[in-house]
Amino acid sequence: MRTIGIDLAAGAPGTALAEIEWGGGAARLTRLQIGIQDADIVASVGRGDAWLGVDCPLGWPDAFVDFVRAHHAAAEPELGPVEGHADWRRPLVYRHTDHVVRDRIGRWPLSVSTDRLGVTALRGAGLLRRLAEAGHAADRAAEGRLFEVYPGGSLRLWGFDTTGYRVDAARRAILLDTLRERAPWLDVGPFAPLAVAKADAFDAVIAGLATRAGALGRFAPPAPGMLEVARREGWVVLPDGALEDLAGE
Repeated sequence: MRTIGIDLAAGAPGTALAEIEWGGGAARLTRLQIGIQDADIVASVGRGDAWLGVDCPLGWPDAFVDFVRAHHAAAEPELGPVEGHADWRRPLVYRHTDHVVRDRIGRWPLSVSTDRLGVTALRGAGLLRRLAEAGHAADRAAEGRLFEVYPGGSLRLWGFDTTGYRVDAARRAILLDTLRERAPWLDVGPFAPLAVAKADAFDAVIAGLATRAGALGRFAPPAPGMLEVARREGWVVLPDGALEDLAGE
């Protein structure tokens, strides 16, 4: 099995790709690269035998889409009179899957509709189209080989202290050492210095591990009644079970 983790940014300079080969109870990081273009991502999937995990929202909240559509047409939004308080805004700010993430990890993820993350999501939408044009199923609800992943949330669920790791190389070095201690079956090869030096590269590696959990079915899928919503808004694959168990036999 191959898993490919992508830490997607608005442009290639902040985008990283990690490829992990799995087999025989072990895993080997075979590629870790930054400065990744959309075409690189599509090519990495190859014949379609890989599982792809992308750290990027794959859709927007239904309520936000409806609100913008109504506002654009100068019509009354279905949510009723516009008010400024947080409770009124929340359905526009967070997707259903974001609520599930908060329940699991105790904090809100960034909002795709109100944070700069939305610019990255625009690129993500284009990437989905490129994947579809290349013959790869690009669903948003974790029903195939494509997953929306959340490296920071995955690390927290696996019991890691993620304080400051995105901005502090020393924290990433500690995390990587702990990761290798807990998962001795993971061979990072010559890529450890890059994972420590660049937060994007580090998150791509974690995205590749989270994608393995998705490929093994070790995550909670959307509830049947919310599946259609997830197919529009996207669904974050948060790993169930221990990091140590990902290697399998």
